[in-house]
Amino acid sequence: MSPAKRLRARMAEKRLLHIMAAHSPLSARLAGEAGFDGVWASGFELSALYGLPDMSLISMTQHLDMLRAIAEHTSLPIIADIDTGYGNAINVIHAIRQYQRAGAAAVVIEDKTFPKVTSLIIGGRQELLRVEEFQGKLRASIATRTDPDFLVIARTEALIAGLGEEEALKRAAAYEAAGADMILIHSKQKTPDEVESFVRAWNGKAPIVIIPTAYPEMNEHRIKALGKIAVVIYGNHAIRASVTAMKDVFARIMKDRGVHNINQDIVSVEELFRLQQMDQVKVDEQLFLA
Repeated sequence: MSPAKRLRARMAEKRLLHIMAAHSPLSARLAGEAGFDGVWASGFELSALYGLPDMSLISMTQHLDMLRAIAEHTSLPIIADIDTGYGNAINVIHAIRQYQRAGAAAVVIEDKTFPKVTSLIIGGRQELLRVEEFQGKLRASIATRTDPDFLVIARTEALIAGLGEEEALKRAAAYEAAGADMILIHSKQKTPDEVESFVRAWNGKAPIVIIPTAYPEMNEHRIKALGKIAVVIYGNHAIRASVTAMKDVFARIMKDRGVHNINQDIVSVEELFRLQQMDQVKVDEQLFLA
């Protein structure tokens, strides 16, 4: 079963999928052990891992290399965050071919201009493509995919750009007409009201995807009550958790001038060995090393 077919099967089996962001094979493995339904290969998280702003500075090659590494270490379906598709429709054709081969089950393409600016930054430049141009990117994606189960998810940034619900609904309908399998609606409001209003007003057939980073009150109960949301992506919590933990541990080590206190509060080296699957390495050594 292809990664895309596995993702569609999970969607058919469950009313709502919970997808966790990952920026490395280790974070993807931990997401699997926690019980998430899939992994979000996040452009924001990878940019942060490199210490760079999320402004199309990470190349497609860098993102693909990390996605391939993640795919080797998890059986979870991977939804790839490919921002604007790395250029125009011709670039998107190349990207779709590469992401399918790398093991992605789906891609999310957003309707911003290239290079993009991260969505949640205060005062950031948020410029959107003409609807017709973005429809061309979507049609190119659909025409290029070789696996009919491979999902093309259209992300509209109309609410992020302050263009309002009417524009967001118009764009979502146009993107569905161009062949998008799902619609991702994004918002930077601090409450779920804007997204909930959009979802209630949406009368298309394409299921909705949300990323409730800015509006954390949007829990599973509220999501299911709307009835049209199929996927919720936790878009940057892995990298934020990593930074939180590292800052705390580093500060405590410097305060204590040693690791004698912190050692009992962090995972053991043996737990890292488990995550690295060292037990299998020892078995293989016994079998194959002369």
